[in-house]
Amino acid sequence: MGQQVFTLIEEITRKDGTKYTEIANMVMNGRAELAADRGFITEVRILQLNIPHSAHVINYEDYINARYSVPGEDMDHWEEWKKDDKIMVDFNAVLKENHIS
Repeated sequence: MGQQVFTLIEEITRKDGTKYTEIANMVMNGRAELAADRGFITEVRILQLNIPHSAHVINYEDYINARYSVPGEDMDHWEEWKKDDKIMVDFNAVLKENHIS
């Protein structure tokens, strides 16, 4: 799969019950649903669909695409995307742009 384009914000519940927010797309949301079905995470839910493709989203896409690929349907674990402090500025700006706190 080529470059991912992010179009939504989702909330993922880890197995320990803690939650985190992620910027993703329908393919990754489907993979998260599959991960929940397989018990790698507890739950995923979409918080915002069709987010604007802002400069912050583009920066985040570039960061994630350089470091991660879409897991196949045969995945055997869930990989949480790690973010450095610099990209967190863009990540948090996307959440703020979309009124997600």
